Amino acid sequence: MFGAIRERIGRALARYLSKAIDRGRNPSTSMPEQLAMTIRKGDVLLVDGNSRFSVAIRYLTQSTWSHAAICIAEHDASGQPMPQMLEADVIDGVHIVPLSKFASFHTRICRPVGLSPAEIDEVVAFAMARLGHQYDMKNVVDLVRYLIRTPPLPDRFKRRALALGSGDPTRAICSSLIAQ
Repeated sequence: MFGAIRERIGRALARYLSKAIDRGRNPSTSMPEQLAMTIRKGDVLLVDGNSRFSVAIRYLTQSTWSHAAICIAEHDASGQPMPQMLEADVIDGVHIVPLSKFASFHTRICRPVGLSPAEIDEVVAFAMARLGHQYDMKNVVDLVRYLIRTPPLPDRFKRRALALGSGDPTRAICSSLIAQ
């Protein structure tokens, strides 16, 4: 029962937190064409997002980056040179998006060092096997919990609220997907 309630609360919070906020002019790190020419299959793209969720993640982690995606292909399905990224999105779950989604954001490419093309293919296949998994809503609730110093919960639920992550292998957050 607590899990179903947490899921509903998490979805409602996710819709609110995923709304973009105006932070003034936030120039991208590079020209979109330059980014597309540079990124390679297996690269991880770190993103400084513009949502309430992104602001909270940056605040809690003390990092510039609030999101990560992995490049799964350097061309789209029609063969055009448009890199395809796999991401775990709070609303849409694990899905494929074009690199152009991140064109207006501050980004950083992290390239794997010492991996052979076959090993990069294995990493991409592993990530692709997670397509369709849902975002771990427990992490959304945990994020809000960290932003509220004393959560308005009865004492009997406070200890249970301390655990991070659902532990469900069909749930993901962008950083756990990349780390796996």
